[in-house]
Amino acid sequence: MDRRLLLQSAAAALTAQSPNKIRAAMLGTGHSHFYGKYKAMLDSPDYDIAGVVESNAAARAALQKDPRYAAVKWLDEASILRDPSIQLIVVECRVWEALPWGKKVIAAGKHLHLEKPVGNEWKPYKDLVEEARRKNLLFQSGYLWRFHQGVMAAIDAAKKGWLGEVYMVRGTMNSDRGADERAIEAKYKGGGLFELSGHVIDRMVELLGRPATVKSWLRHDTSVNDKLADNNLAVFEFPRALGVVAQSTKMGGSGDHRSFEIIGTDGTFIVNPESNPPRLRVFMRNAQGPYKAGWQDLTIPPQPRFIPDFAELARAIKTKQPLKHSYDHELLLHETLLRASGELA
Repeated sequence: MDRRLLLQSAAAALTAQSPNKIRAAMLGTGHSHFYGKYKAMLDSPDYDIAGVVESNAAARAALQKDPRYAAVKWLDEASILRDPSIQLIVVECRVWEALPWGKKVIAAGKHLHLEKPVGNEWKPYKDLVEEARRKNLLFQSGYLWRFHQGVMAAIDAAKKGWLGEVYMVRGTMNSDRGADERAIEAKYKGGGLFELSGHVIDRMVELLGRPATVKSWLRHDTSVNDKLADNNLAVFEFPRALGVVAQSTKMGGSGDHRSFEIIGTDGTFIVNPESNPPRLRVFMRNAQGPYKAGWQDLTIPPQPRFIPDFAELARAIKTKQPLKHSYDHELLLHETLLRASGELA
């Protein structure tokens, strides 16, 4: 099998960018993805980072001592919102800050990249997305597997019919949380599932659409003395398929174990997106495309986070064309996550 057919780069699928740079700013530094996204834009030929806003003086002082941020221009919130040269604001915040901060960005007429999970409320989120749509502003949430080559290959195989009738999508998104992270996630009914399982749900609803019913078991099963839902299961019923997402919060080596699976009558695709290197295990009843009949084990290069997401944003801003993932997709994803997390009936 020619593996080059499988290893199509997400970045190569994006159209070439114009030499004009997009002026962007970052609002908040509190999310664990902040540095990765700052670096992705810093290294990209598509972006000019106007500056970063961090209103917490202690957090800003700590970052100012970090040589990675030596070139950062530290700005205030009002200045980036009123600066007409800034086209995009990347919000890197904690869960409870996402909706109020995102609302300010859209109100200011800027395109928005909003960190996940994007709050635990439905109507304020829906209003935010619909306001972005009304103003023709781009809205992108920060889920990690949208441009992962292995996950994209699995969905592509399913959509081309190579797996036959798809009747099961299954994923795991375990973690190994310390006390500080557990305390944050315990603020929400869905606990660890709410924090992390949107990555799986995002890919599941792209393939299968809206689930008819969602049933969840949100449990606290470890001996840790808190109220975090740390052992969770959600089952999604579709007309002719099931989705199953499992999430636990006290698993050593959890990153290597994270998985995304599509199972059909004629083939199965199992991806470990965050192993190093990412692993793919594929079964085909009959040879299809680049895949031979039977089981085969494949690897792909390590997948850089954030780079293809910001390439996609740059493409859409420069061409004035829609993002690959539509407003309706963002709404369906968050609605389904909130249903699974016990926040929405």
